[in-house]
Amino acid sequence: MELLNLFEILVLDDQAISAAGTFTSYFIALAIPLIFVAMGGMFSEHSGIVNIALEGIMVFAAMVGCILMKNFDLAVSKGFPAQLAMFISVFGAGAAGALFASLLSLAANRFRADQTIAGTALNIIAPALYIIVVWAINKGQTQLEFPSWYKMTMTDFGITDASLVPLFWRKLFFNKLSIITTFYALVLFPLAAFVLYRTKFGLRLRSCGEHPEASASLGINVYAIRYAGVAISGFLGGIGAMSYVLVVASSFDGQVAGYGFLALAVMIFGNWKPGAIILAGLFFSLFRTMSSMNSLISWLPTFSNIKGGSTLYLLLPYVVTLIVLIFASKHSQAPKAEGTPFDVEKRS
Repeated sequence: MELLNLFEILVLDDQAISAAGTFTSYFIALAIPLIFVAMGGMFSEHSGIVNIALEGIMVFAAMVGCILMKNFDLAVSKGFPAQLAMFISVFGAGAAGALFASLLSLAANRFRADQTIAGTALNIIAPALYIIVVWAINKGQTQLEFPSWYKMTMTDFGITDASLVPLFWRKLFFNKLSIITTFYALVLFPLAAFVLYRTKFGLRLRSCGEHPEASASLGINVYAIRYAGVAISGFLGGIGAMSYVLVVASSFDGQVAGYGFLALAVMIFGNWKPGAIILAGLFFSLFRTMSSMNSLISWLPTFSNIKGGSTLYLLLPYVVTLIVLIFASKHSQAPKAEGTPFDVEKRS
């Protein structure tokens, strides 16, 4: 801590330190939902079901999570622990994501529907469902405002004098980062890798995505494994949705700005492997952060001589996504049986 204070005094002025802390906070906060949602897609596709419904899952789950927060408002005002309410709301969003994702597994397993079309349908349904539900419960308004207690402050840690916390750490931890979603990330990211590669369930999940007929011949219930894989996908996608909406604004309007599709790119770039997905999520988050906070980076051109030039940076993460996918898709190794309906009666 003393070394950091010395570094602040000798090298950087307060404005630069503040900008560095804010940028780092935003960078980490935007990486967490990307990694959550991409890992969700990974579980689904390792089971053999293509999940392009991540965008719709995020919208539906965020809606439920925000409604839960709204309903906790009265309880918190009467003394219910605010961060426990946040913990439950985020978990509820994950459960809602798992429930909504089950529609995809139902279509794929029970009705053997085209998984791409089913996922597209869910992406279309979710925003429409959001408008109907929120309009009905929010007295004609379609904007869900977050309660004032949704983010932890220094006073929640018993810190009454802000000067006691170095400026960089103050901007890092009490700017964009959500303590609750960060806690979920620290627990679930390593747990996801452990489940996938160190458990019997993970082995069966991967086998169903590679060769479901062989798995079925060994007595594995391929349908049950695929239902479970998609449910885990929805749960992680739901937590990722809350991780995203709590960062970008103080309200939710039913849009996640294509983050579900960006997470698909992260999953492909990460080659369906947890460790690589984390690195890919950090890579894409860097460009997403640069696009949103370009004014803090002095060496970036401002395009001031171009009308609307400042908005060009909003294209940055999506342009990078296209470029990366052009090269990464040539070397990616998706599960061999993903997207292929399994029919136990026709297995050889």
